[in-house]
Amino acid sequence: MSNIIRYPLRNISPETISDLQEKYPNASVRIELSDDPREDGLSEAAFWDLIAKLDWSKPNDDEAIIEPLVEALSKSPLRHIYDFKDILAQKLYLLDTAAHAAHIGEHAYSPENDFFSEDGFLFARCCAVANGQQFYEKARVSPEFMPKNLEFPALLRVANEAHRRARGILLRYVSTYSIETFSNKNGWAAAQLPE
Repeated sequence: MSNIIRYPLRNISPETISDLQEKYPNASVRIELSDDPREDGLSEAAFWDLIAKLDWSKPNDDEAIIEPLVEALSKSPLRHIYDFKDILAQKLYLLDTAAHAAHIGEHAYSPENDFFSEDGFLFARCCAVANGQQFYEKARVSPEFMPKNLEFPALLRVANEAHRRARGILLRYVSTYSIETFSNKNGWAAAQLPE
Protein backbone atom coordinates (compact mmCIF):
# COMPACT_ATOMS: atom_id res chain seq x y z
CA MET A 1 0.00 0.00 0.00
CA SER A 2 1.30 3.46 -0.89
CA ASN A 3 0.58 6.56 1.18
CA ILE A 4 1.10 10.12 0.03
CA ILE A 5 1.99 12.52 2.82
CA ARG A 6 2.30 16.20 1.99
CA TYR A 7 4.36 18.52 4.15
CA PRO A 8 5.39 22.06 3.33
CA LEU A 9 9.17 21.85 3.08
CA ARG A 10 9.55 24.60 5.68
CA ASN A 11 7.68 22.40 8.22
CA ILE A 12 9.87 19.32 7.90
CA SER A 13 12.01 19.01 10.98
CA PRO A 14 14.35 16.29 12.20
CA GLU A 15 11.57 15.24 14.59
CA THR A 16 9.11 14.87 11.68
CA ILE A 17 11.56 12.68 9.81
CA SER A 18 12.23 10.61 12.93
CA ASP A 19 8.49 10.08 13.46
CA LEU A 20 8.05 8.96 9.85
CA GLN A 21 11.03 6.58 10.11
CA GLU A 22 9.49 5.03 13.21
CA LYS A 23 6.02 4.69 11.68
CA TYR A 24 7.24 3.50 8.24
CA PRO A 25 10.62 1.80 8.85
CA ASN A 26 10.80 0.11 5.43
CA ALA A 27 9.37 2.94 3.35
CA SER A 28 11.19 4.87 0.68
CA VAL A 29 10.79 8.58 0.16
CA ARG A 30 10.16 10.45 -3.06
CA ILE A 31 10.65 14.20 -2.91
CA GLU A 32 8.70 16.20 -5.46
CA LEU A 33 9.31 19.91 -5.50
CA SER A 34 6.94 22.24 -7.26
CA ASP A 35 8.64 24.62 -9.64
CA ASP A 36 5.87 27.19 -9.40
CA PRO A 37 7.44 30.33 -7.97
CA ARG A 38 5.87 31.52 -4.75
CA GLU A 39 5.05 35.16 -4.26
CA ASP A 40 8.04 35.66 -1.98
CA GLY A 41 10.58 34.19 -4.42
CA LEU A 42 13.10 36.22 -6.36
CA SER A 43 11.51 37.38 -9.59
CA GLU A 44 13.26 37.64 -12.93
CA ALA A 45 13.05 41.44 -12.71
CA ALA A 46 14.57 41.40 -9.21
CA PHE A 47 17.37 39.14 -10.47
CA TRP A 48 18.27 41.70 -13.14
CA ASP A 49 17.99 44.54 -10.60
CA LEU A 50 20.58 42.71 -8.50
CA ILE A 51 22.86 42.19 -11.52
CA ALA A 52 22.64 45.95 -12.13
CA LYS A 53 24.33 46.47 -8.75
CA LEU A 54 27.67 45.27 -10.14
CA ASP A 55 30.13 48.14 -9.75
CA TRP A 56 32.04 48.47 -13.01
CA SER A 57 33.90 51.58 -11.80
CA LYS A 58 36.68 49.26 -10.54
CA PRO A 59 37.44 47.26 -13.70
CA ASN A 60 40.47 45.34 -12.43
CA ASP A 61 39.04 44.31 -9.06
CA ASP A 62 36.46 41.52 -9.37
CA GLU A 63 35.80 41.47 -5.62
CA ALA A 64 34.99 45.19 -5.63
CA ILE A 65 32.77 44.75 -8.68
CA ILE A 66 30.63 42.04 -7.08
CA GLU A 67 30.62 43.58 -3.57
CA PRO A 68 27.40 45.68 -3.92
CA LEU A 69 25.57 42.67 -5.39
CA VAL A 70 26.83 40.30 -2.67
CA GLU A 71 25.91 42.81 0.04
CA ALA A 72 22.37 43.33 -1.31
CA LEU A 73 21.77 39.61 -1.79
CA SER A 74 23.09 38.74 1.68
CA LYS A 75 20.48 41.09 3.19
CA SER A 76 17.65 39.56 1.15
CA PRO A 77 15.49 36.68 2.36
CA LEU A 78 17.49 33.45 2.36
CA ARG A 79 15.28 32.02 -0.37
CA HIS A 80 16.46 34.80 -2.71
CA ILE A 81 20.02 33.51 -2.49
CA TYR A 82 18.88 30.08 -3.70
CA ASP A 83 16.66 31.67 -6.36
CA PHE A 84 19.54 33.86 -7.55
CA LYS A 85 21.72 30.79 -7.98
CA ASP A 86 18.93 29.00 -9.86
CA ILE A 87 18.16 31.90 -12.18
CA LEU A 88 21.85 32.46 -12.90
CA ALA A 89 22.29 28.76 -13.67
CA GLN A 90 19.34 28.84 -16.08
CA LYS A 91 20.73 31.92 -17.87
CA LEU A 92 24.16 30.27 -18.24
CA TYR A 93 22.58 27.01 -19.42
CA LEU A 94 20.62 28.79 -22.16
CA LEU A 95 23.87 30.24 -23.54
CA ASP A 96 25.58 26.85 -23.49
CA THR A 97 25.38 26.19 -27.22
CA ALA A 98 27.89 25.56 -29.97
CA ALA A 99 26.65 28.71 -31.73
CA HIS A 100 27.40 30.87 -28.68
CA ALA A 101 30.74 29.17 -28.07
CA ALA A 102 31.74 29.94 -31.66
CA HIS A 103 31.51 33.69 -30.98
CA ILE A 104 33.62 34.32 -27.87
CA GLY A 105 36.74 35.59 -29.58
CA GLU A 106 40.22 34.17 -29.90
CA HIS A 107 39.53 30.81 -28.25
CA ALA A 108 36.07 30.30 -29.71
CA TYR A 109 34.74 26.83 -30.33
CA SER A 110 35.27 25.18 -33.68
CA PRO A 111 35.97 21.53 -34.44
CA GLU A 112 39.49 22.54 -35.51
CA ASN A 113 40.31 24.67 -32.44
CA ASP A 114 42.52 22.78 -30.01
CA PHE A 115 42.46 25.71 -27.57
CA PHE A 116 38.74 25.82 -26.74
CA SER A 117 38.38 25.98 -22.95
CA GLU A 118 35.20 24.73 -21.31
CA ASP A 119 35.87 26.96 -18.31
CA GLY A 120 36.71 29.91 -20.54
CA PHE A 121 33.36 29.53 -22.27
CA LEU A 122 31.56 29.31 -18.91
CA PHE A 123 33.29 32.50 -17.80
CA ALA A 124 32.36 34.21 -21.10
CA ARG A 125 28.73 33.24 -20.47
CA CYS A 126 29.04 34.79 -17.00
CA CYS A 127 30.26 37.97 -18.67
CA ALA A 128 27.17 38.01 -20.91
CA VAL A 129 24.89 37.81 -17.85
CA ALA A 130 26.94 40.36 -15.90
CA ASN A 131 26.43 42.90 -18.69
CA GLY A 132 22.73 43.08 -17.84
CA GLN A 133 19.40 41.98 -19.20
CA GLN A 134 19.44 43.82 -22.54
CA PHE A 135 22.92 42.59 -23.42
CA TYR A 136 22.11 39.06 -22.29
CA GLU A 137 18.87 38.84 -24.28
CA LYS A 138 20.58 40.20 -27.39
CA ALA A 139 23.38 37.64 -27.09
CA ARG A 140 20.97 34.81 -26.31
CA VAL A 141 18.98 35.44 -29.49
CA SER A 142 21.99 36.37 -31.65
CA PRO A 143 25.15 34.48 -30.61
CA GLU A 144 27.39 36.82 -32.60
CA PHE A 145 26.82 39.40 -29.84
CA MET A 146 28.56 37.25 -27.22
CA PRO A 147 31.38 39.08 -25.42
CA LYS A 148 34.70 38.67 -27.22
CA ASN A 149 37.81 37.69 -25.23
CA LEU A 150 36.10 38.69 -21.97
CA GLU A 151 35.35 36.59 -18.90
CA PHE A 152 33.76 37.25 -15.52
CA PRO A 153 34.05 34.14 -13.31
CA ALA A 154 33.47 36.20 -10.14
CA LEU A 155 29.73 36.10 -10.84
CA LEU A 156 29.76 32.42 -9.88
CA ARG A 157 30.85 33.33 -6.32
CA VAL A 158 28.02 35.76 -5.59
CA ALA A 159 25.41 33.37 -4.17
CA ASN A 160 27.98 31.44 -2.13
CA GLU A 161 29.47 34.61 -0.64
CA ALA A 162 26.02 36.08 0.10
CA HIS A 163 25.01 32.86 1.87
CA ARG A 164 28.25 32.83 3.88
CA ARG A 165 27.59 36.38 5.04
CA ALA A 166 23.93 35.73 5.81
CA ARG A 167 24.32 32.37 7.56
CA GLY A 168 28.02 32.06 8.37
CA ILE A 169 28.33 28.79 6.43
CA LEU A 170 29.02 27.72 2.87
CA LEU A 171 26.09 27.27 0.50
CA ARG A 172 25.56 23.59 -0.27
CA TYR A 173 23.02 23.68 -3.04
CA VAL A 174 22.88 22.25 -6.54
CA SER A 175 20.84 24.22 -9.04
CA THR A 176 18.28 22.65 -11.32
CA TYR A 177 20.32 23.61 -14.39
CA SER A 178 23.94 22.65 -14.81
CA ILE A 179 26.26 25.51 -15.66
CA GLU A 180 29.00 23.27 -17.03
CA THR A 181 29.90 23.57 -20.70
CA PHE A 182 28.25 20.88 -22.87
CA SER A 183 25.40 20.40 -20.34
CA ASN A 184 22.81 21.81 -22.74
CA LYS A 185 22.54 18.73 -24.95
CA ASN A 186 20.20 20.44 -27.41
CA GLY A 187 22.58 23.38 -27.73
CA TRP A 188 25.42 21.06 -28.74
CA ALA A 189 23.42 18.40 -30.63
CA ALA A 190 24.79 19.22 -34.07
CA ALA A 191 28.33 20.02 -32.94
CA GLN A 192 31.39 17.84 -33.11
CA LEU A 193 32.46 17.80 -29.47
CA PRO A 194 36.10 17.73 -28.40
CA GLU A 195 37.24 14.40 -26.98
